[in-house]
Amino acid sequence: MGTFREATALTARGDGEFDAVLDAQWSVGNRLHGGYLLAVLARAATESAAGAGHPHVTAVSGSFIEPPEPGEALAQVETLRVGRSVAQVRATLVQEGRTRVESHITLGLLDDSDPWWSAHEPVELPPEDRCFLAPTDPPGTDLTVPLMSVVEERIVPEHLSFAFGAPARRGVIASWQRLADGSDWDPLSLLVALDPVPPVSFDLGLSGWVPTIQLSAYIRRLPAPGPIRVRLSATDVGGDRMDEAAHIWDDKGRLVGQSTQLAAVRLPAQP
Repeated sequence: MGTFREATALTARGDGEFDAVLDAQWSVGNRLHGGYLLAVLARAATESAAGAGHPHVTAVSGSFIEPPEPGEALAQVETLRVGRSVAQVRATLVQEGRTRVESHITLGLLDDSDPWWSAHEPVELPPEDRCFLAPTDPPGTDLTVPLMSVVEERIVPEHLSFAFGAPARRGVIASWQRLADGSDWDPLSLLVALDPVPPVSFDLGLSGWVPTIQLSAYIRRLPAPGPIRVRLSATDVGGDRMDEAAHIWDDKGRLVGQSTQLAAVRLPAQP
């Protein structure tokens, strides 16, 4: 098992270009995980000249154009603006000469201070040892999830009723998460947790692939060491599209990240 840092490592070419080797461990089925791909691009952004004085990713908007394959890829960073408090860049993941992921990234300086005000209290979860550890080979499906070998996700038992053919249909899945390599969460790795697995469509009784079309994420502050709490929810499903909103709290109960994504979903035929 490699570490998150190793899986997102880059080699600078110069002129805003970085070589990457995309790691198949960070996959769901045979597709590389979207949050992982955004983390690779965000690392390229922080290591670019625009990252000087703006060391942390604070916002990401990513469009998933074509699924990349594990292996060699090129991250290209274009600086759009560098100000006193933020830097804004465009980062693109290219493989075999084709753009696979396009993103706009805002860089800044985060700290670990508490929020001045917050409307989101941490999701209430049972203790970690009473939650279900998500396997790499979920029962009842041929799909493998290599991501679960590098992310330890413990799902609230009552949110797993879909696995027994009785989805709750509340549109919510919550879990504890840790990095399996033992490292603490940081602004880059939080992007992985902000694209949670399994998709909330499972809780709605919709099985099958749910590819992300677009994802926007905010990193609010530096997370405290320890596990994070993740709550994934949906607001509206229709027209073969579904939104998913993720909120993450650190071990001190502070909101450290949030995201919204638009995903494709296959709906059952109308009677």
